[in-house]
Amino acid sequence: MADKRDYYEVLGIDKGASAEDIKKAYRKLAKQYHPDLNKDNPDAAEKFKEVGEAYSVLSDADKKARYDQFGHAGVDGNGGGGGFGGGFGGFDMGDLGDIFGSFFGGGFGGGGQSRRNAPQKGRDIRAHIDLTFEEAAFGCTKEVRVSRLENCDTCGGSGAKVGTKAETCSRCGGRGQIRSVQNTPFGQIQTNTTCPECRGKGTVIKERCPACQGAGKNRKSDKITINIPAGVDDGQSVRVRTKGDAGENGGPNGDLYVTISIKRHPIFERDEYDVYVEMPISFVQAALGADIEVPTLDGKKTHTIPEGTQSGTKFRLKGLGIPYPSSNGQRGDQYVTVLVETPKNLTPKQREALMKFADETNDKNYNQQKKWSSKIKDYFNK
Repeated sequence: MADKRDYYEVLGIDKGASAEDIKKAYRKLAKQYHPDLNKDNPDAAEKFKEVGEAYSVLSDADKKARYDQFGHAGVDGNGGGGGFGGGFGGFDMGDLGDIFGSFFGGGFGGGGQSRRNAPQKGRDIRAHIDLTFEEAAFGCTKEVRVSRLENCDTCGGSGAKVGTKAETCSRCGGRGQIRSVQNTPFGQIQTNTTCPECRGKGTVIKERCPACQGAGKNRKSDKITINIPAGVDDGQSVRVRTKGDAGENGGPNGDLYVTISIKRHPIFERDEYDVYVEMPISFVQAALGADIEVPTLDGKKTHTIPEGTQSGTKFRLKGLGIPYPSSNGQRGDQYVTVLVETPKNLTPKQREALMKFADETNDKNYNQQKKWSSKIKDYFNK
């Protein structure tokens, strides 16, 4: 496809969808567009490929974060789309096994129980934090309170009552699956279905831990310290490893992603790593030149403006902008735009002085007026 659709649109979900919602949407659409079930639909294969590509990005926390920030440009080359001959365009084969199992009652290469009992990374979680302009520019340390799943302190995450342990499921014999034979138009097919007793785990808990009710995890509120690097911008996220939900079967914790919002500054504005400020100066300062004190992120700095400075003139203060991330001190620049303020509420004496000043000036003192008058004259003389 020449123009890729938005991955959230492809899966029919919103941007705040959970990992479980993303997986559900993917499985539903993968069933709907699977080529083997849509042989009369020439567009099914392309749709199936598109769904798989969207899922391969949105189901991966790192790729999803890059996609949320940069769109397709952030995940080019990472989003699958390799076609049916290359691993189904980046599809997760574990998910494909589950999908084919739902087509035919279970079984696509086996391994259902081993996948369920394998170590799995915990879910990533998200938080939000507000920073001042200066905190974002130079970096800081902040604390954020999050709610996350942690392994139960009482049972250590097993879900079983202390002194007991999970027992082998008597219904499936610990396999996690029940084999059955189905008669189909193509002959007999042996399939494996998930054991309804142990839900594919191969073990059952007879006596549940009273602290977690057999879940093995409890939700807790936790305060996390975050090191904000210098130069972060509005809308960016900082990743804190292993501070997400606890993993399954001994798997690692998920990560915490903290999205940054920068408060508006009363003086400075930012464009990437450059800082901009507008500063009023008097008519006399502009006409005669002056040393003016300019506010910067490093405090007040003296800057000399030349004689005859015009309103709107922009001056560059090199190296006084936002630090570049991991740049060993390299920074953007600050740009100061001076706005010449015309005096108001003049006294008679001031007015008289200005009139005398006007009598002493001529076209040589006003180049812009001279050029403008020449243009007007040429225009009306055509």
